[in-house]
Amino acid sequence: MITRDDIRNIGVIAHVDHGKTTLVDTLFQQAGVYADHMKIQERAMDSNELEREKGITIFAKNAAISWRDVKVNIVDTPGHADFGGEVQRILKMVDGALLLVDAVDGPMPQTKYVLAKALEMGLCPIVVINKIDRRDARPMWALDQVFELFDTLGANDRQLDFTTVYTSAKQGLATLDPEKPGENMTPLLDAIVDRSPAPQVPKGPFQMLVSSAEYSDYLGRMAIGRIHRGSLSLGDVVTRITKDGKNVDGKVVKLFSYNGMGKSEIEKAEAGEIVVVAGMKDLEIGETLASRETPEALPAMDIDEPTVAMKFLVNTSPLAGKSGEKITSRRLGDRLERETRSNLALRIDRSGDGEAFKVSGRGELHLAILIETMRRENLEFAVSRPEIITQVVDGKLMEPEETAVVDVDETHTGKVMERMGLRKGVLTEMGTAGPGRARLEFSIPARGLIGAHSELMTETRGSATISHVFSRFIPFSGPIEVRRNGSLISQEAGVATGYAIDKLGDRGVFFIEPGQQVYEGMVVGEANKQGDLVVNICKGKKLTNMRAAAADDTMRLAPPRLMSLEQTVEYLSDDELAEITPGELRIRKRQLNEEDRKKSRKQLAAS
Repeated sequence: MITRDDIRNIGVIAHVDHGKTTLVDTLFQQAGVYADHMKIQERAMDSNELEREKGITIFAKNAAISWRDVKVNIVDTPGHADFGGEVQRILKMVDGALLLVDAVDGPMPQTKYVLAKALEMGLCPIVVINKIDRRDARPMWALDQVFELFDTLGANDRQLDFTTVYTSAKQGLATLDPEKPGENMTPLLDAIVDRSPAPQVPKGPFQMLVSSAEYSDYLGRMAIGRIHRGSLSLGDVVTRITKDGKNVDGKVVKLFSYNGMGKSEIEKAEAGEIVVVAGMKDLEIGETLASRETPEALPAMDIDEPTVAMKFLVNTSPLAGKSGEKITSRRLGDRLERETRSNLALRIDRSGDGEAFKVSGRGELHLAILIETMRRENLEFAVSRPEIITQVVDGKLMEPEETAVVDVDETHTGKVMERMGLRKGVLTEMGTAGPGRARLEFSIPARGLIGAHSELMTETRGSATISHVFSRFIPFSGPIEVRRNGSLISQEAGVATGYAIDKLGDRGVFFIEPGQQVYEGMVVGEANKQGDLVVNICKGKKLTNMRAAAADDTMRLAPPRLMSLEQTVEYLSDDELAEITPGELRIRKRQLNEEDRKKSRKQLAAS
């Protein structure tokens, strides 16, 4: 084995919103990535439009800095449990990791998930207790919780002897002693170089696992990965070993290494370096690039199985094609298949009739990001309610269980326990999450979490935050009543009137405004009671030759409930679809005609 002392490859892993991207920004600034004339951009690694809007990291990204003549390749990973597939494949590319933990929150569900994956791969993370500048920071408590988590996950002695650095990424400070304020990020940068292992590379011909990929309009699809052994030069002809074992030769037309947030063209790269290779047609993540003379495949990536599925269908509503591009099932299938090439945690299955596609992922947000991405590509389609993927083990039906952590104001803890209890949640731990805040930990079937976030936000007046991560499979726990009220359904096609909305105001809450186009079978609101209610939302006021009183002309309409994509998907019942268009989101019944729905209900009752 050869040691590359001039390189460090590290991944930054943490729970969502614990400060990964801000920390990387600060490392860029203090390692000299930005020249004096360059504008310093906040959250520079969150380059995707959706990431900036939602304030979370969705896609793993590479960058590099130089410190003490050592090149440090940094990979920023997503913090949300739904994007765990990104974390898993990126950890294959690094030799060390920075585990970020919030000094107030301590380890959260995703912290446990990413740490477990890192320890399984034999990594020895450097623990970074971040946000020590907060008034309610408790860094020593957080450190104790991290140590307990390492021990619970079965860390070996080498992993338990982790280095701890205390930081305030926002202020650009790091220290090895929380009682002694730091002046800059030097202690963390030194720890990365001194305590993060250098790549140990075996001797032999070229070999590289494709851990990620990106697309260029000029160079096509490019492979990203760490060279496992050997070297690679510009112009080399190498063999791409596909997942089904076929060997396909290709020429390296461009070779890049990371430099700051960008890439630099290079002539040659040695084992241990993270590179970008152009010239391999139709490559997929998880394939191996190897020497043409001795092509040997590296072990394939093991990605956790999906837990949630939704059906994607062609949009067949009367308003299809009005605000976006109406697509065929073939085009929809091609777009979904293309997504699986880079999104390894995604699974696509075509239904028996060929018109619908069952798309499986790691969670609601995972699938919602895909839906929003396709929506921004000006595509129109429909999706069904999320459903949990079950398994049959020894003749027993098993379903996924999740660990959910809810932080909420202490005055609302009773409401949270009541709502989670109705969803088959079991309270396993209760503690404090800062002054006036409580932390409740539940074991709950994954089915019970569908729609839970919106409900808890309403019940706690916006004070609840919920995070969850997959725990295990448990025996099926019976029916869970997720939505108690029915829907208000439009009786006919037309334009919604303020008069009709005003008269129907005591029947429920509306999702639409006066003047909005509706059609028969479209869901226009949520009823106050159980059971669906068909309403005439297009009814206008009868005109007469009698003068009306001024009071009759005044209507005070309640504001409509405008829902985000995630809220729209959570609202759906089994017989409803969400109509996804670039311009707006609509909810509709699968069967638009009321008589057809009545027949289906009778047939279901008879069976």
